[in-house]
Amino acid sequence: MDTSPHQAGQDAAMTEDDVIAFVGSLPGVHTLTAGEADGSPEIAWGDTFFTYAPDGHPGTRMPFATIVIKDYPGFDTASDLNRPGVFRVNVNVGREAFERLIGHPPAVRPGHDHTATDHFLPHPVYATQSWVSVLNPAMATAERLRSLLTAAHARAVRRDRRPRS
Repeated sequence: MDTSPHQAGQDAAMTEDDVIAFVGSLPGVHTLTAGEADGSPEIAWGDTFFTYAPDGHPGTRMPFATIVIKDYPGFDTASDLNRPGVFRVNVNVGREAFERLIGHPPAVRPGHDHTATDHFLPHPVYATQSWVSVLNPAMATAERLRSLLTAAHARAVRRDRRPRS
């Protein structure tokens, strides 16, 4: 009998590298892991940003997903990302998906434990912009995370293809 984590549709934990490989394989995705060499601010070094940029140049386009590996003091500390081995995947899912997933319209509300791993939560700072997050995606969230990332990519493609005035 197969008792692997993939049995019956279950997925094993996703690492940062797994998320980067998955999102990076989507068409037109520009992946940037911030560092000194690219001129990113030091606070962002090590964090990864996914932007739809079919020309390879994200310019002023906003990311549709990110991976954050540490707290941003005075701004984004609710997830306690400074714990060893903890990272957070953030996805701009849109209003309807946010509401289906979280159970309320996009908003930052009290009562969520932003330190919990393998649970979808409203982003602790950007929930009002329809961002959700998951710390250390694993069996409860990995499959759905892939679906949300794919849908966020599709939304970014549609936004990019709209005529600009």
